[in-house]
Amino acid sequence: MQTILRTTWLIISVAVGLAICKPVFAGEETGTLLDGFKLGGYSSAGVNLHPNGDLDGALNEASLFISWEGNSRLRFFSEIEVERPLQWGPGETLTSKDAFIDIERLYLDYNVSEKINVRGGRFLTPAGQWNVKHAAPLVWTSSRPLVTSRLFPESINGIMIYGATPLDNKAFEYTFYIDTLQQDSRDKYAISYKDAKGMRLAVTGKINVGFSLLDISEAEVGGERYRMFGLDFMTKRNGWEFSGEAMQRYTTGGADGGSGAYLQGVAPLGNNWFAVSRVENFKRPLEGSSERWLIGTAWKMTANKTIKIEYVGGDKERFESPKGLLASFAILF
Repeated sequence: MQTILRTTWLIISVAVGLAICKPVFAGEETGTLLDGFKLGGYSSAGVNLHPNGDLDGALNEASLFISWEGNSRLRFFSEIEVERPLQWGPGETLTSKDAFIDIERLYLDYNVSEKINVRGGRFLTPAGQWNVKHAAPLVWTSSRPLVTSRLFPESINGIMIYGATPLDNKAFEYTFYIDTLQQDSRDKYAISYKDAKGMRLAVTGKINVGFSLLDISEAEVGGERYRMFGLDFMTKRNGWEFSGEAMQRYTTGGADGGSGAYLQGVAPLGNNWFAVSRVENFKRPLEGSSERWLIGTAWKMTANKTIKIEYVGGDKERFESPKGLLASFAILF
């Protein structure tokens, strides 16, 4: 517990230091070995008033970004995160019993050409849109649709080839990836997967549309092998935003291996307030099915600080998909 707390406070201290340190302006001489390195991060905290009246809360995560980009074709990025460093619930004092340290991303990028890049290391699985931008300050709600995390691994250890090319007034983006090292997650709620390989193709413009294909096995002994297909879209205009994802898995024998979808809408209310609504469904053979609806609001206090308040309804509550009134604060450093 002490190690977790020390790491958490170290990440928060670095982030606070970033916020108050003196910026370097153009024309100033730096001349240090740290040229090209950047630090950043994010954190969020929230509370949940459940339908039965129970109240719990948590410091959800403390995440530190370390990146480097020099004058060469190489780039480096890492994200070290302390998950659930502090939490409390009914009849409990403040605890870190479920806390763990996770290397969420750690990779090198090599720019082969204007349209081709190679990435090696640990990176977020490019299946749909939510998973690759799931950091709390970058999404509109405190809760996350189950379909974006329970049908595939959130991160992969392997190799990726990606790039983009112009297409009239749009762009065509491609990503191909393969898992070369089995996952070793310390999250007791996560599903372990192995032998992943997949791709994502997308056309971006006024409307972003993507197609994902993933072939993967569950890591447990005798675990099924699945093929997953996914579609996603997003469009923004004058503060309005509409997005959605749909995933369908099949076993290698052709049986249903799980599915899910969500649709989300965001509407501007003025003074940096936004209304948010979402409907979703999810089904996985070993977990059963789940349906959720959400209505809430988000206040963009500044470009990097957001307060979110939402009410989530639907069928049976589960740890990965809470119900009731949720409120959270997220900050990006």
